[in-house]
Amino acid sequence: MRERRREVPPAARIGAADGLAAQLLALPLAPGAKVAGYWAADGEIPLHTWQLRLPPRCTYCLPVLHEGGYLRFAPWRPGEPVAPNRFGIPEPVAAPDALLDPSSLDLVVVPLVGFDARCHRLGMGGGWYDRSFAFRHHRPAPPLLVGAGFAFQQVEGELRSEDWDVQLDAVCTERGTLFRPT
Repeated sequence: MRERRREVPPAARIGAADGLAAQLLALPLAPGAKVAGYWAADGEIPLHTWQLRLPPRCTYCLPVLHEGGYLRFAPWRPGEPVAPNRFGIPEPVAAPDALLDPSSLDLVVVPLVGFDARCHRLGMGGGWYDRSFAFRHHRPAPPLLVGAGFAFQQVEGELRSEDWDVQLDAVCTERGTLFRPT
């Protein structure tokens, strides 16, 4: 699946980003919401179109690797400084006291390798998002957790899930939005 993501031609990737943005913008979002995305790497569907179309009062954040295998989130705007983390993924250059706890966000768009009809996500295997949002096992949103991927990343059948896996509330692709069954 990762190889297939990387093989998406640039024109198709841009078109998919536009379709994904339309799906994400249709989700309910309060004025002044704190939303988080990701810096697309390894062929992930990009979020730049969505980010640039967010309502002006929204705070857009990117993940920052934190101690203990957890993520924190830094407000970021295009043009602000970034530096590569230990995986080579750009992160905002931010003071530690500017980093937001995952529980303070309203909407988090999460990258994925694959997903199923139940909104279970297959990630890259590091567990960063599962550890950071483990509190969602015991309480509902916020934040709303939404996976983002290409439509072809949906697998047939069900992905095996572990006790530590945090289930998504929805998955958006360039073709539509799938909500977690209730």
